[in-house]
Amino acid sequence: MSDQIKHECGIAVIRLRKPLDYYHKKYGTWRYALNKLYLLMEKQHNRGQDGAGVVGVKMNLQPGQEYINRFRSIEVNPIRDVFHKIGKSMKKALKTGAADDVDDVNWVYQHVPFAGELYLGHLRYGTFGNNSIEFVHPVMRQNNWKSRTLVLAGNFNLTNTDELFQKLIELGQHPKNYTDTVTILEKVGHFLDEENQLRFRQYKNEGYSNREISPLIENTLDIQSILESASKDWDGGYAIAGLMGHGDAFVARDPWGIRPAFWYADDEIVVVASERPVIQTVMAVSGASVREIKPGEALIIRKNGDYSTQMVRVPHKRRSCSFERIYFSRGSDSDIYKERKMLGQLLAPIIIKSLGWNTDNVGESIENTVFSYIPNTAETAFYGMLSGIRAHLLEWKKLQIRKANGRLSEEELERIISYEARVEKIAIKDVKLRTFISDDASRDDLVGHVYDVTYGVIHENRDTLVIIDDSIVRGTTLKKSILKILDRLHPRKIVVVSSAPQIRYPDCYGIDMAELDKFIAFNAAIALLREAPDKQHIIDEVYEKCKAQQNLPKEEIVNYVKEIYSRFTPEEISAKAAELLKPDDCRAEVALVYQTIDNLHTACPNDLGDWYFTGDYPTPGGNKVVNTAFINYIEGRGGRAY
Repeated sequence: MSDQIKHECGIAVIRLRKPLDYYHKKYGTWRYALNKLYLLMEKQHNRGQDGAGVVGVKMNLQPGQEYINRFRSIEVNPIRDVFHKIGKSMKKALKTGAADDVDDVNWVYQHVPFAGELYLGHLRYGTFGNNSIEFVHPVMRQNNWKSRTLVLAGNFNLTNTDELFQKLIELGQHPKNYTDTVTILEKVGHFLDEENQLRFRQYKNEGYSNREISPLIENTLDIQSILESASKDWDGGYAIAGLMGHGDAFVARDPWGIRPAFWYADDEIVVVASERPVIQTVMAVSGASVREIKPGEALIIRKNGDYSTQMVRVPHKRRSCSFERIYFSRGSDSDIYKERKMLGQLLAPIIIKSLGWNTDNVGESIENTVFSYIPNTAETAFYGMLSGIRAHLLEWKKLQIRKANGRLSEEELERIISYEARVEKIAIKDVKLRTFISDDASRDDLVGHVYDVTYGVIHENRDTLVIIDDSIVRGTTLKKSILKILDRLHPRKIVVVSSAPQIRYPDCYGIDMAELDKFIAFNAAIALLREAPDKQHIIDEVYEKCKAQQNLPKEEIVNYVKEIYSRFTPEEISAKAAELLKPDDCRAEVALVYQTIDNLHTACPNDLGDWYFTGDYPTPGGNKVVNTAFINYIEGRGGRAY
């Protein structure tokens, strides 16, 4: 994606199902789980570079011993910084023992931090709150009773934090921050406390002493019931992982399946991560053995190592985030790779139409067209696009040969057969923009050099350059950098192709796309409305409709922002967007080609979350967010609408 946007966080859970000594003997190290956790996090580093954190739990220590450890970081490379801190704490502890103690797993377990059975790791992209260490997961709610101690980390955004915050106040709580993280932590914590109290009264009535009751509670907590009660009012997308101090763990997924979560288990280990191929690679297992946590489901891992999946919310129609398929998730996943390739292939007829190819001019046109991509995530869609172009070219060749009816000379036949799509690597990511430049003019100049180009492969003033990107969000990098540098090659025309449809609406479930005027498609639609005397009134009418709904329950709110787009075809909006993005000094003609919604669903049939393209939000809170975002736009307020 040429426009970098922040997006979903990443989670990693590891639960060892055998004693630590088992792994030391079989794999040669008691650090087996930590090593796996590091790999799980590093291979998901694309999911969060604002911060990272790790919690480790030891389940079999005596009272007075530190059984839970945590490190978090907001350094430039937070994953490595966290594991450096873990290594440093381990080294310090090992120095207190004798030389032989390093291989004495029982001594290590008793004295070395993070040498335990249960781990939770998190990678953060900040969409709520600032980037201080306080907002980095995992977050903790500590208590002297291990079964009341709660650790949470997640990939989530809730649209109704205000409602949930008020309910916490009504429960008599005083939350320390107004964030969805604190709200979820306190909500789960409240019902965890209630479940503990219920069990305590039960066993007390049965005559058990306080010391006897604690382990009984730890063995019988109803995690499913806790999650059912805590999550009943959550409106948003989430994959939330939690640990209790005594050793129970869970990962719960929203009932629409918006945020992803996968797991693997055998007799040695249970592993959870945000992406399937990460588990495949780290654990060296097949894709078929990695299972998805289903919408509305929770994977629950008990203190004794048993695990099960249980329904905690009634599942709704699956609306998994299609942006995961287009861009966010690793392309090494078998299904995602095929889907991205299909997205490119389905674009071929649209591109051919945009180029004006017909049966009479394909030969000449293919000679004067160069196909490329904007690194690096669009590469797979590029291969699919080429496949579609080549299939079209093959049909054209067959038609030419049939039309000739055997009258072609050897030279003419060879010429027809030899036509191929011209493919070049044009745009090259050269430098990473740094924020130490403060004034706008200098920053714009720096942005203009983020990419470099390959010179000498374009026939000046003759070739059309078709370059595919996986999505076009703001268009800032296109306008300030990519189109400028591509124009240096002096093509006749530049066609920028997006393997995703037009992004028209804000996301409120984890992606940092919150403000309408940051979308080039929205700006194009607004410009078209303002240019047409008979349509200017629509902007004011939509504003009034949105304002009229401000105090309604979210369940009654309608997405009126759809009316901003309804008077124009996608092609009209694309043409206006191209006009807005074309730099003033760009000599080449510029066109934008977007994926269609139908093609998106054809390529990704199991992941139908398309609200940022269609405005069809899976939860009621989405409609509230988009209307508030439009009000903020009209009233000149920036920031999130939820």
